[in-house]
Amino acid sequence: MKNIAVVGLGIIGGSICGALTNAGYQVDGFGRSSASVEYALNAGYIRAKGENLSLYDVVFIAVPPRATLEYLQTARFKDGALVCDICGVKSEIEKAVYSQKRNYRYVGLHPMAGKETSGIGSASPTLFKKANLIITHAPQTRREDVNEVKQYAFAMGFGKIVECSAEEHDKKIALTSQLAHIVSNAYVKSPQVRGCDGFTGGSFQDMTRIAGVDEQVWTPLYASNRENIVRELSGLIDNLSAYRDALSAKDDEMLSALLREGRLIRETIKRRNN
Repeated sequence: MKNIAVVGLGIIGGSICGALTNAGYQVDGFGRSSASVEYALNAGYIRAKGENLSLYDVVFIAVPPRATLEYLQTARFKDGALVCDICGVKSEIEKAVYSQKRNYRYVGLHPMAGKETSGIGSASPTLFKKANLIITHAPQTRREDVNEVKQYAFAMGFGKIVECSAEEHDKKIALTSQLAHIVSNAYVKSPQVRGCDGFTGGSFQDMTRIAGVDEQVWTPLYASNRENIVRELSGLIDNLSAYRDALSAKDDEMLSALLREGRLIRETIKRRNN
């Protein structure tokens, strides 16, 4: 049985610990605070507090991008250890890994799971049940390493696993995750929000659910994927301007055409997901 370490005991790191422990693996946790470690121990997510990364065969790094880069560049890992980061951006991380001499094997991961809350108190051993997982790879990535990662992924309950390059990942995530959080955060800034009690339903809940981003976590993520996010944000602004212009011009025919176009695209998405 391989010894596994998880660095970072927030919602994702804590959930990795809990899921792998429930699957029968021996998992130790490295956390910034003694409180998160104690929580993980009391919840049964980890076997023990980690003390030395060089003792572990497998390491999952579940901390923000800057801290992840620091670990990958300066930490002492066991020779031949499998090291996986779970950052929401991949190109910057991958470049740093492959531009240096290292004694470990590397595979980039991004679990497409989470909640609108954070911290280990929001972690759950079932967080990844049937969730999507992205595995990124470069020409240097070994197939046997990816296959090993998949074993852990299925043990954690992931459903669909997608493999792609770091560049493709960052382009897609700019749309499917990062832009969505920006839109939600901007949406709640309408002055009408202050007086909308009793006027809200499912649409409002859907639009505001992820508005409460932690700026300390998300600002570095956005900065690391700046060009892709700006491209998607510019496209969204252009599309929104078309609806505004149709309404302002009282051009109901154009408005109807725009709405129909969006509806048909949405129906295509639904068919692909079924």
